[in-house]
Amino acid sequence: MQDYEHFIGSFSFDIRLAESDIVGSIAHAEMLTKTKIISTRDGKRIISGLKLILKDLKRGWKIPREEDIHYAVEKELIRRIGPVGGKLHTARSRNDQVATDLRIYLKQEIETVRDLINNFQKTLVEKASDNIDVIMPGFTHLQPAQPILAAHHLLAYAWMMQRNKDRLLDCYKRTDTLPLGSAALAGTSFKIDRQYLAKLLDFSNISENSLDAVSDRDFAIEFVFCVSMISLHLTKFCEEMILWLNPAFNYITIGAQFTSGSSIMPQKRNPDCAEVVRGKSGMIFGDLIALLTMAKSLPLAYNRDLQEDKLPVFDALDNIKTCLEVINKMTDSLKFVKDKTLKSAKKGFIAATEIADYLAKNNIPFRTAHGIVKDIVLYCQKNSKTLEELSLEEYNKFSPMFKKDIFVHLDFENIISMKASYGGTSKKSILRQIENIKRNLK
Repeated sequence: MQDYEHFIGSFSFDIRLAESDIVGSIAHAEMLTKTKIISTRDGKRIISGLKLILKDLKRGWKIPREEDIHYAVEKELIRRIGPVGGKLHTARSRNDQVATDLRIYLKQEIETVRDLINNFQKTLVEKASDNIDVIMPGFTHLQPAQPILAAHHLLAYAWMMQRNKDRLLDCYKRTDTLPLGSAALAGTSFKIDRQYLAKLLDFSNISENSLDAVSDRDFAIEFVFCVSMISLHLTKFCEEMILWLNPAFNYITIGAQFTSGSSIMPQKRNPDCAEVVRGKSGMIFGDLIALLTMAKSLPLAYNRDLQEDKLPVFDALDNIKTCLEVINKMTDSLKFVKDKTLKSAKKGFIAATEIADYLAKNNIPFRTAHGIVKDIVLYCQKNSKTLEELSLEEYNKFSPMFKKDIFVHLDFENIISMKASYGGTSKKSILRQIENIKRNLK
């Protein structure tokens, strides 16, 4: 029997909800007192007892183990103030209690994760400002494509992080619905005041359907989805950091504390922190799949399966908080090797699109211009030349539309400055992006 109780128990992981549970219970006791469901004297004793338990927990005291944290708090309250503590559970079920606790907890943690993203965005903006003159190749299919500013590349991640904050804010709106008062599944015959509960617990909305309220875990699944998207973006960033640290690229350096040596090869420094962040995405994605699978096909209302929602939520939360902290510090240590990025940009004929645009601006259909430039590149490859090394006479072999000003269109700084369309890689656009992100940070 002991093993059975241990199997169905959740205390080992829902102990994390202790403070949220007590905060919710204090509000419930205040509501019971206000509505005269329990006497003022009993209400005061219950509230004082709960506040003392909360104070002790914050001091490091360990609450005795029970089946779950909700029963543990109630049992400890009864131990401290006597049978009157049993009145706390009037007009309440563990079904609406646990749903409320998790929502209280996640509302706080959503704000914490958004703050961590803010910090990462600030670092990205600072690094973009520091590297606004660093030219590097932009890639598609991991092949050299067009010249861009390193700042533009960094700001791409700042905007990804902005979308992640927006998603979390939307998730917060749906988490900000109070289920307390739904009882087990059908509501309660006691004349409770759910609006007062919502005000005490700082919830903007109250659940409309008690069946839905006690069984809904959409908000938890959505939260882990939001975390998964953050993790996905961090893997992209880390993959590029790993590539750029490779001597074949040699675009950047990072602090030695974010790397490790090889056990056998003394020359190597491995980008372990970036690799671990990249690796943890698998655990986070797995947490999302676990939640979706857990919630699949469950009949209304509450089922014990739902107690298993917390482990994947806590795991995803812990991992993303750690990853954001590490990647922020790693990015803060990042430095671009300017001569290496510029040298790399000179490979792969990445000014080719500008030549096609040049012809298009001279009334040649772009598709025709594309074919002309493709032939020019093949000519360069055959003759071991770069686009910059060709003479005007050689350009004119492919089209009489080429004039002396074609060479202006081969200069990387000019190419970048001409990308002045909104959201482009020009310095003017970069400065505008930085200001817009800073406005979002405020």
